[in-house]
Amino acid sequence: MTASGAVWRNWARTEHVRPRRVERPSSAAAVQRAVVAAGQAGLRIKAVGSGHSFTGIAVAPDVLLDLHDLELGVDNYSVDNDRGADYSGADHGGGGAIRVDVELGRVTLAAGTPLHRLPALLRPHGLALENMGDIDRQTIAGATSTGTHGTGAGFGGLATQIVALTLVTGDGALLRVSEIENPDLLPAARLGLGALGIVVDVTIQCVPAFLLHAVDAAEPLDAVLESWLERSETLDHFEFYWFPHTGSALTKTNTRLPADGIRSPLSPVRRWLDDELLANGLYRATCGIGAALPALVPRFSRMAERLSGGRDYTDASPRVFVTNRTVRFREMEYALPLEAVPEALREVRALIEERGWRISFPIEVRSAAADDLWLSTASGRATGYVAVHRYFREDPTEYFRAVEAIMRSHDGRPHWGKLHQQDAASLRAVYPRFDDFLAVRDRLDPDHRFSNPYLERVLGP
Repeated sequence: MTASGAVWRNWARTEHVRPRRVERPSSAAAVQRAVVAAGQAGLRIKAVGSGHSFTGIAVAPDVLLDLHDLELGVDNYSVDNDRGADYSGADHGGGGAIRVDVELGRVTLAAGTPLHRLPALLRPHGLALENMGDIDRQTIAGATSTGTHGTGAGFGGLATQIVALTLVTGDGALLRVSEIENPDLLPAARLGLGALGIVVDVTIQCVPAFLLHAVDAAEPLDAVLESWLERSETLDHFEFYWFPHTGSALTKTNTRLPADGIRSPLSPVRRWLDDELLANGLYRATCGIGAALPALVPRFSRMAERLSGGRDYTDASPRVFVTNRTVRFREMEYALPLEAVPEALREVRALIEERGWRISFPIEVRSAAADDLWLSTASGRATGYVAVHRYFREDPTEYFRAVEAIMRSHDGRPHWGKLHQQDAASLRAVYPRFDDFLAVRDRLDPDHRFSNPYLERVLGP
């Protein structure tokens, strides 16, 4: 289906574009036709998911591909085995599953499948994602292509769970990449930034469903920084938030338990009070007031400090990993060597005090295992993540640039989907396989049909 282009905006309202046209393909063949037609017209073409990247990585000035129809009305592609059963999204609540291989614990999904639909798809088969981030609005292809991750020094980002994928290359060919077919391309294609082709499906290695025992507690920030490395390396999933202008961190410790264990979930009332009324409703109001009256921000932060923590519950993993976020913000996140995180955060704290800034959003700190994906922020090293945010009505430029300088001094790598100022020259210095990735890009898309201004900046023209 072809439609005239309206203005497209991302969730954070940091990017917008009016594409020449919008295509809504319902099959891989339709994606192929769209790519070929764009090439013949000399146009660039980009697939767009839910628009949750803060950068312009998905901006499509010429042809925008909306893959949600592909997610809802998928073809049954040939996969690497014949066990399991085929499913269409229409038969299973619009979830987008193509095939579930129960024996191997693998599920093949259409590229436009939103992460929030996966629990309902996987639950009947006793499966779950090994790890998840705290937001599930992204599509599976968008999340993996930009390096979305959760926390836990023993677990990689979402892209590390991909065992196969199918993409449409620059000449319109359908290319299968897996452990068997074109395996040399897996380290590039699993986290491809949308630069190698249009992903039409991914096969994810799942794990048996499990519970998480969650403990949220407020602790002195200095003590948390001292114990960061040990807790990251010994606990299943550890992260913390620090509200600037306070001395406390909100720690979140999640321990994996068998699926047949005893659940003790939050009551619906407690979940609504914590996650909707306080974390979204009240917090939206305080951010709005703080943007107009910055002097009040420290007082609000201390109030948030008092209201945070003190939860202990056990529930199915997706209900613990994921948090509903409705307060709009802008974010920058850097990946550092795991051991560098405490000193980097101390420097950020000193920076905020020195500049006298009033920062209403907390700083989030997480971890991930080293992996072998060429453009993964955790490529080749155990990694800690430091994410800074600003309310969307505030200008983040000065704060983000100053924090970015600190992160780069610690050999930091920016999250591909979050705001940063780096370019191809600086990124080449922190990614040993950067030029190998570019060689694959030139092989699969020699005319750079899938590029845009953001990719030209971070990969080169």
